[in-house]
Amino acid sequence: MPQGRKLERGLIILYDDRDIIVADKPAGLLSIASGTEKEKTAYWILSEYLRKKGEKRRPAVVHRLDRDTSGLMIFAKSDEIKRRLMSCWDETVILRRYVALVEGIMKEDEGVIDEPLGEDRGGRMVVTKDGIRALTRWKLLRRGKNFSLLELELDTGRRNQIRAHLFFMGHPVAGDRKYNAKTNPLKRLALHAEKLSFHHPHDGRVMEFTSPVPQGFRNSCT
Repeated sequence: MPQGRKLERGLIILYDDRDIIVADKPAGLLSIASGTEKEKTAYWILSEYLRKKGEKRRPAVVHRLDRDTSGLMIFAKSDEIKRRLMSCWDETVILRRYVALVEGIMKEDEGVIDEPLGEDRGGRMVVTKDGIRALTRWKLLRRGKNFSLLELELDTGRRNQIRAHLFFMGHPVAGDRKYNAKTNPLKRLALHAEKLSFHHPHDGRVMEFTSPVPQGFRNSCT
């Protein structure tokens, strides 16, 4: 069971057993191809990793991270395990924690964003009365002159939830052109999946993983 094994494009395997792989994805790497892309993805890299190990199976993406979001992901090693994880995702996952560098100065030290999300005409997730409930908890880690560093936990798992909620608050994630960010201090989307805790789909034991927050997040919040 290799741990901390670095593969192509900076993808790191943190955990690997008969059922799942937990990987640390760098910013700039697609989780899985969405259509016409021909570049190497986390899915492709892990497929090659398993092939070279002699495992005749392909990884299944349980949840995605956006291309420019870094951090922790779970991959299932069979369709059965994927179904098991996804059918009771909210019960399986104990904690999903992110860190974000956002534009502007947060006035409060913590809060809850409980606003429904739905797609606009351009396919972007936005707060809308007709949307599906989405709940994000946030806590201030640091205030800078132009940015705030936040810790965020998801109670729901909507697409682009953190990005849409922070945009709604008037504090888009730095580098997020999709949600009208005006700055890009890290030359990437300043969002990182830092911690993931869940029940193993085979025996229910608690699994917990942490990915170090890139130093640039703190360096930019001064």
